[in-house]
Amino acid sequence: FAASGLTWPSALTDAELQRHLFPPPPTVPSDQRPVPDWAHVHGELRRPGVTLALLWQEYRLAHPQGFQYSWFCEHYRLWAAKVDVVMRQEHRAGEKLFVDYAGQTVPVIDRRTGEIRQTQIFVAVLGASSYTFAEATWSQKLPDWLGSHARCFAFFGGTSQILVPDNLRSGVTKAHRYEPDINPSYRDLAEHYGIAV
Repeated sequence: FAASGLTWPSALTDAELQRHLFPPPPTVPSDQRPVPDWAHVHGELRRPGVTLALLWQEYRLAHPQGFQYSWFCEHYRLWAAKVDVVMRQEHRAGEKLFVDYAGQTVPVIDRRTGEIRQTQIFVAVLGASSYTFAEATWSQKLPDWLGSHARCFAFFGGTSQILVPDNLRSGVTKAHRYEPDINPSYRDLAEHYGIAV
């Protein structure tokens, strides 16, 4: 109250006192608010760990009277829909299982030694439902790769008709758009489970 410069008791009515103590924030017409650089926002979103919420916070730090988060998200999505080329893929249930390692690693403490080791994250996603299996392994080498597949099939309670690896060296020895060379051990695993790669 002292910071307002008013004295007590005051001759102001309650409404006048409230307006004096809590003035409405200044309004800036929407056409005078700075519009974000959507190309920059789009590029930043490709970096790991960057989200729209983080970019909006940076925008609001630079422009305190800028747009609210909902407006920011809506207009970015409208902009991105005009820019991004999208190829819709339809998958039949049980047809494809997409497998790969995630780009980021996760630190795990080895109970025996207390050493912190980085683990690789194996991810398998069913194409139609996006039902996902993920597990941490010590490496992306062939034994871990094949073991993750076996545990993945056990988790799903079966296999898909087709395995779609992302050209990982443990699965594909020579990448090619039409005739990739499949690792012999990986081919044996696929034959054992009756799956095409």
